[in-house]
Amino acid sequence: MGENVSARTSSASSGRNSERVRRSPLDTAAGHGLDTQIALESADGPHGRTWIRVVLVGDQPLFRDGVRLALQGADGLRVIAEASSRDQALELLFQQRIKADVILVDLQMADTSGVDITRTISERAVGGSSPALPRVIAIGAAPDDDSVVAVLRAGGRGYLLKNVAARELVWAIRIVADGGAVFSPPVAERLGAYFSAVHGIPAQAAFPELTNREREVLDLIARGMDNQRIASTLVLSNKTVRNHITSLFAKLRVTDRVAAAVRARDAGLG
Repeated sequence: MGENVSARTSSASSGRNSERVRRSPLDTAAGHGLDTQIALESADGPHGRTWIRVVLVGDQPLFRDGVRLALQGADGLRVIAEASSRDQALELLFQQRIKADVILVDLQMADTSGVDITRTISERAVGGSSPALPRVIAIGAAPDDDSVVAVLRAGGRGYLLKNVAARELVWAIRIVADGGAVFSPPVAERLGAYFSAVHGIPAQAAFPELTNREREVLDLIARGMDNQRIASTLVLSNKTVRNHITSLFAKLRVTDRVAAAVRARDAGLG
């Protein structure tokens, strides 16, 4: 990960006794270049809380080892599986159908793009082939405008640099698992500069499939408003706002507010 990443040592807790762990043969081969996979039959964490289940995707063992080490011992987090390729990741999520909350994807992979993996996960989830939508955080080197925007358009919920500190990585995972979005400061600066420079086509021409009300809701999402503020601004009920958001997400083929906001701001809304 980077110089700021420090190792943590996990300790046993009586609150975890209800957890039954089924280990694959690969689990005993850690440190020998093989993937480590742990399937948790119980998602109960310490003191009855729910674990945040994390999946690592990257073709370099050093990347996966570094991330796993950074998360080791973090309260309430558990790395449940690892994949070294796009196909392995999709098999875990959509054939074995493991229940993941957050997926950490290395953007720099030899045979595929982390953006492509992110997009595929998002598109399949929208299509209903997954029981729950795992949220993707991309981890990459120095960002450029194209890669940052590509991650967001693909449905990513965050973009962190590889020199992120362990405590910041843990914090980011918790934020994204709770429905938020996170970006390393240099990435956030890139986003701000990009959106300031964008001059999109007229919004109504860009989204003819949306109703006027859906377009109003989308505009307020692009301004960073939550559902309650949107409801207050448009004098609507929270339920009606949720219905509009569900409808416009489906029409725009996006899976979350971040991706919707990117589309909206590209078109001049917000």
